[in-house]
Amino acid sequence: MLELCRVSAGYALGPVVWDLDLTVRPGEIVTLIGANGAGKSTLVKTVSGLLTPSAGEVRYEGERIDNRSPGARVRLGIAHVPEGRQVFAGLTVAENLRLGAYAHRKQLGVNGIDGRIRAVCERFPVLAARMNDVVGNFSGGQQQMLAIARGLMSSPKLLILDEPSLGLSPLLVQEVFSLIAGLRAQGLAVLLSEQNARSALSISDRAYVIESGRVVMQGRAIDLLHAPEVAERYLGSAVVTNTAAADSRNMAQRLRELIWQ
Repeated sequence: MLELCRVSAGYALGPVVWDLDLTVRPGEIVTLIGANGAGKSTLVKTVSGLLTPSAGEVRYEGERIDNRSPGARVRLGIAHVPEGRQVFAGLTVAENLRLGAYAHRKQLGVNGIDGRIRAVCERFPVLAARMNDVVGNFSGGQQQMLAIARGLMSSPKLLILDEPSLGLSPLLVQEVFSLIAGLRAQGLAVLLSEQNARSALSISDRAYVIESGRVVMQGRAIDLLHAPEVAERYLGSAVVTNTAAADSRNMAQRLRELIWQ
């Protein structure tokens, strides 16, 4: 499904990841583990089109997508749930979800989007009960559920999750990983970038260990979970940080206009 061949990518000051090879097959969870700054987020941004590789090839379902825009990749079936959730705090649950289907709005129409919202929210009862609530006051866990639900609104074949457990309580972390495992059970492929290596490996099929922008180890997740060198470096507690959501009335109004165009 997804294949990266000798991919290098980064920012103005130079590459952050070098000569990376990676594959994700249909219906499997593949995890990227590594320390903060190892290059995991750079890699997933390269897959979703937020960054253009400086070298190598990105292939999806046999087709090169190196120069495809993020919107084009969404239409091909790739959805990216970014680090820090990045929900639109000034919008309601329903409005955030509508934005998740924005790339398909012309094909779906209002009724089609409403139907997709109902289908997605079957997995998220807490969202269904608060559909018209503005999300700025939601808990971190509720916002993370909304971010994942918004990603599912495009009906992807490949879902990219960047640090979905960041800042969550242990109970919510368990709930999020259970949800991810359930998505695979329904046939969805998942590329998971995660510092909580123990939880991520426990639900994954395969994994890649990234250090200083390079893959230093790869294999079956269960094998890496029990590898002494992985345990020594990565199987401690997840790194927890706090993120703040920005609330802008002007942005909220503009987004509402886009939703109903």
